[in-house]
Amino acid sequence: MTTTTLAALVPLLPFLGAGAGLLLGRTAPGYARPLAVVPTLAATVCAVLVAARQGGGRPVDAATELTPTGSVPIDLALHLDGFAVLVAVLVGLVATCVQIYSTGYLRDDPRYPSYAALVSLFTSAMLLVVYSGDLMVLLVGWEVMGICSYFLVGHYWETPEARAASLKAFLVTKLGDVPFLIGLFALAADAGSFRITTVLGTAAGGGLGHPTLIALLLLAGVAGKSAQFPLHTWLPDAMAGPTPVSALIHAATMVAAGVYFVARLLPVFAASAAALVVLAVLAAVTMTGSALAALAQDDIKRVLAYSTVGQLGYMTGALAVGDRAAAVFHLLAHGAFKALLFLAAGVVIHAAGTNSLAAMARMRNLRERVPDAYWTMTVALLALAAIPPFSGFFSKEAVLGAAERAATGHPAPVPADGSGLPSDPGIAGVPTSAGWIVLIAGLLTALLTAAYATRLWLLAFRGRVGDAPDHDGQPVAMNAVLWVLAIPSLAFGLATGVLPDWLGGSGLTPVLTTSVLGTGVSLAGGLIAYGAWRHTTALAARVPLGAVAAERDADAGWVEAEAIAAHTPVYGGVAAADDPADPGRLLLGPLHRHAAVGFHLDALYAALFVAPVRAAARLVRFLDREVVETYVHGAGALPRLLGAAVRRAQTGNVQTYLSALLAGSAVLAIVVLVATAGA
Repeated sequence: MTTTTLAALVPLLPFLGAGAGLLLGRTAPGYARPLAVVPTLAATVCAVLVAARQGGGRPVDAATELTPTGSVPIDLALHLDGFAVLVAVLVGLVATCVQIYSTGYLRDDPRYPSYAALVSLFTSAMLLVVYSGDLMVLLVGWEVMGICSYFLVGHYWETPEARAASLKAFLVTKLGDVPFLIGLFALAADAGSFRITTVLGTAAGGGLGHPTLIALLLLAGVAGKSAQFPLHTWLPDAMAGPTPVSALIHAATMVAAGVYFVARLLPVFAASAAALVVLAVLAAVTMTGSALAALAQDDIKRVLAYSTVGQLGYMTGALAVGDRAAAVFHLLAHGAFKALLFLAAGVVIHAAGTNSLAAMARMRNLRERVPDAYWTMTVALLALAAIPPFSGFFSKEAVLGAAERAATGHPAPVPADGSGLPSDPGIAGVPTSAGWIVLIAGLLTALLTAAYATRLWLLAFRGRVGDAPDHDGQPVAMNAVLWVLAIPSLAFGLATGVLPDWLGGSGLTPVLTTSVLGTGVSLAGGLIAYGAWRHTTALAARVPLGAVAAERDADAGWVEAEAIAAHTPVYGGVAAADDPADPGRLLLGPLHRHAAVGFHLDALYAALFVAPVRAAARLVRFLDREVVETYVHGAGALPRLLGAAVRRAQTGNVQTYLSALLAGSAVLAIVVLVATAGA
């Protein structure tokens, strides 16, 4: 079997599994789990084989022309270079782990068949984006992911939070997709083709007429899909969906698509120094703002959601300084440890009966209840905090090293064409200002990341007051998945010696300066958070455990437990948002209440967009009811009035009719005589 045939099977197998799952889910529910796991697992195996055959060498291209469009042609094309095949392996691995985990997590959910089918379709769409060699085919996968996210985030559609979150995710991402589509058309018009290799060749040759405008239009779609400032607000709310869906969205699909797109078309963005500076500023604001927000969240899943936003900021920061290798390296490492964090969080939530860190902080034996989740989540948090030798240290250091080189005027070479190989370093054109922006923001975010990761670990696993609810143990499949993902979270950094050959980078070996600075600020952030936690421990001891609302449903299944946990905002008589024992409150001070609500961006958008739209809707409703309907009712009322007047003349008396006829004849005769005399 050829490499291109294997590559075609990678997105096709999950798609077929999704179709079969939707068709047989209700009539033969016993097939739902095999149809969810087996096609995704087979696609992962095929992706591994494709990566092994491609071997990090020159890309493999294949294409067949679709129906002629009459203008710019659209091709069903594959473009397999080193970083595409590696990202496909990540997507397949995480999706397989999520499907296996979901067989236990959603074992009692009657909607599991449709859920599993949508996850498979979601996976297929992301794989299509990764392997596509044509921008229009890529756009198909891009949009299918948006539709799938709407249904998956709204899986618990009975709750208003899930309905609102799914609608928000759909609308915000579509808001970015409008300029994104315009940018694609403008790019194809300049290049004369939607083929990615042709577009990259045109960009490298300086053939783009308006590179800055095109880059900014494309960045709007990337900001929406990858949850970058200012279109990031949908991602924390998307935590209303099932935890496995959160793991899939945050680790390997949806949000990774935007970063992948910029990495794929990096020469297009590098053609405009202004676009790189804008990308650097957006990355810096995203990194620091999301880290501050994560430090103020009480919901464990929202902490991880803001963490994802921040780590995506690191990736876009690496792209802003022209280093695709560092960005993709962090994308791969982050995908492993973030999937592990969310899946472990699902186990912790079930064991605690709540999403609230304030409630978990009053459970002294939670870590004994979930030993597998405790140890694997510890590994993932150390990777997130970039503590050596965990994978996050190497990938985050690669980003900081790239920023340092750009700031000092030695940026990494930007790939000029579709070969995946670096071009002449002289054409990179990365502004030193972009390097300084990313470097300073990256170091500050490293401090904050270690602080909120330490806070999460201490509050979740170092409670000192009461006992956690005694729920059933976790299925073996769920715990096994955690240990599978712990391996790359711990050991992926060992790949720094071989990844540059796959990613077309100049080197990912840690640099002494940024390694010392990054590790130093990370350790400082962890120690600061630990000191704040010790300071607030005395306050925590004064707050009674109370009754956790979800504890009364100790026999509930995984789905019910998570749904209940989302509606337990008060623990022991203390609202989580007002808990004085939270070290985040001590660290942030007066900034805490603003960070806890995402710095009021939702309120700002409500005032700027939602309120005017609602006012316009009320005006349209008034005009429709009071003006348009008035004309409609008048058009019907006038004939009725005329009919009533005519009916009064129909008396049934022949003498009356003859008298009226003679009177009318006389009037007509007089009119004729007068008219004749006047003439």
